[in-house]
Amino acid sequence: MSELNTFSIVARCSRTGMLGVAVSSAIPAVGALCPYIRAGVGAVSTQSWVNPYLAIEALDLMQKGLSGPDALEFVMSQDPQKAVRQIGVVDSLGRAAAWSGSSCTSWFGHTTGDDFSVQGNMLLSELVVTEMAAVFQSSAPLNLAERMLLCLEAGQFAGGDKRGKQSAALRVHHTEEYAWLDLRVDEHAHPIAELRRIYSIAQLQLIPFVDGMPKKASPGVPLSDSVTTMLLKPPPYRPGGGGS
Repeated sequence: MSELNTFSIVARCSRTGMLGVAVSSAIPAVGALCPYIRAGVGAVSTQSWVNPYLAIEALDLMQKGLSGPDALEFVMSQDPQKAVRQIGVVDSLGRAAAWSGSSCTSWFGHTTGDDFSVQGNMLLSELVVTEMAAVFQSSAPLNLAERMLLCLEAGQFAGGDKRGKQSAALRVHHTEEYAWLDLRVDEHAHPIAELRRIYSIAQLQLIPFVDGMPKKASPGVPLSDSVTTMLLKPPPYRPGGGGS
């Protein structure tokens, strides 16, 4: 097992059905270990003493028809090490739940609401979680990726991981098996600020490309002339690239 002391949000957009996870930690490559999402099924973040199979099994159960809370209750009932686990889930209908084991590193805890769960451990204080939840609840008009990134920024401003900062990730799924957005900062002195910078570039350069990719129901659409022209330029000369 590896201990991931971190803070995260798992969330659903009630307008679009998008599902996502945003997470930050003072270990490298947190985005490789915590977030698990299936389009049309649910999203999970597994942390503290990480067991990815809890997330995978919870998603399997949600895919078979269990609610997010029922799936989480079942997988935790089967885990002999549940005292050291922390996990948050949300299903495709926005039903959310979380578990914070009694042996997680203080401060630890979680809060849930319609369409989201926020959880964290080894945090500076409870304010990290409460501020993240407040930002999500007050930002409904925004797209899911922006809302979750704002939550990470609020959590970091409130103190974040009490050991410091190292990595952050933002992953969103929409209707396809592949991610609509999957951004990671694996090792950085200011990972959430760097994630914000990468996200601003992705909005201009990546998302227009992904939106035209093949879908289950269609072969995709040709890129517009403007997107094609933009992508033919060297990166520094594209929008947001620093040389435009």
